[in-house]
Amino acid sequence: MEIFYATRDGQSRKIAERIAGRLAESGIEVAPQDLAGGQPSQSSIETAELAVVVAAIRYGKILPEALEFLAAYEKLETQSKLVLLVVNLTSRKPGKETPEGSVYLRRAIAKYKLAPAFARAIPGVLDYKRYSWRDRQLIRFIMFLTGGPTDPRTCIEYTPWDVVDNIALKITDLNGGITPESASSTCEA
Repeated sequence: MEIFYATRDGQSRKIAERIAGRLAESGIEVAPQDLAGGQPSQSSIETAELAVVVAAIRYGKILPEALEFLAAYEKLETQSKLVLLVVNLTSRKPGKETPEGSVYLRRAIAKYKLAPAFARAIPGVLDYKRYSWRDRQLIRFIMFLTGGPTDPRTCIEYTPWDVVDNIALKITDLNGGITPESASSTCEA
């Protein structure tokens, strides 16, 4: 299994690390890899039974390094199972967390002809003081249009960590549900 992430403000990394931490509790050790640090080799993706991608959305687009990964994944002869998670503020609203409700998931799945084993949009963090002046104004305008907070002092973490924990459990199941503990269990006749 491999976990990859693409982030600008760090929330996708935090989510990937939380998932890795929960997997470690089940005996599955995996270190999240930053796609901005370079793309993994095709052979490493092909040999992984499961690839988890946690990608931030910035101004309506999945970050370029995550798109590059998905384009490479699409071309693989042997594709591992894929879990696609996108992190954006739009998914703070009910119904926007599923592939049916998330335009970002639908676009990525259609564009790269993906058949993810699991896909979900996860809300991120709105922290105006961390943004540049330009980003703050653009995000405030988007929040105005979508009925979100526009006060430049706003700092809200929308990420539902219990949902992230449940996603980690789902990933464990998709990984075959096999952990070192369950693999070593034997039944005596």
